[in-house]
Amino acid sequence: MIYKEINFNFSGGGMPSCPSYESTMNEATGANQFTASTFSDKDVRRKFIQKVYVILAIQLTVTTAIVCIFTFVEIRGPIMSLSRYTVFAQLNIAFLLYSAVFLVTYIILSCCVECRRRSPGNYLCLAVFTLALSYLAGTIAAFHSTLSVMIAFLMTIILCVAITLFAMQTRWDFTMCSGLILVLSLTLLLTGIACLIVNFTLGRNNVLSAVYSGVALLLFSILLVVDTQMVLGGKGHELSEEEYIFGALQLYVDVVIILISIMGISGAAR
Repeated sequence: MIYKEINFNFSGGGMPSCPSYESTMNEATGANQFTASTFSDKDVRRKFIQKVYVILAIQLTVTTAIVCIFTFVEIRGPIMSLSRYTVFAQLNIAFLLYSAVFLVTYIILSCCVECRRRSPGNYLCLAVFTLALSYLAGTIAAFHSTLSVMIAFLMTIILCVAITLFAMQTRWDFTMCSGLILVLSLTLLLTGIACLIVNFTLGRNNVLSAVYSGVALLLFSILLVVDTQMVLGGKGHELSEEEYIFGALQLYVDVVIILISIMGISGAAR
């Protein structure tokens, strides 16, 4: 039998520190199957998930508040004295401006690793992005009835909770479904081009608009499953623990586009 000397450290004073058995276990078994890093990785992933969903909750709270302002608050005062054409033109200009801000900040956060990892610049850029997309959602909600917006909110909550629970429990690895996502993305792009052509030539077509919103709803529902699994980890692809901004960004976009798609379907059905 081989005895291994164990040294106790009394340098700190008081009681000795606990000895390390890691090397002894490695020599006895040939491999260390129960290392501290395993528990550390799980703890880091858990903290990462908490951080992502806290950021997501703040983003969705801001979006909900802005959409409610556009839905429930009547704009009076100086705007009432303006003509209908002037108000419509100003809304279009603001919509295009916030669309540009949304696209620029989304590209920066998606493509620039340093921008989304370096604090506080990443939080500032995410805040600008959140306000821009919230304004877009609020502008779209302003063209729908209050009841339609409330129903869309309720359906979005139910759908997103169900999708999240499904992504957590299923054994299917949706992070490997890049082919399906590509096909749906191309379908959405072609449908959007068709909608633009028809709207400019023949006027608004409710059926085509409903189809476009339905494809968008299906695509971003699948993307919500994919992004949820990438945040939770344990699948073919997963996010690094440093990508909490990117994880919150993707989940937030999925949820808001689902809300907008449901409002689009309800608006086309009127």
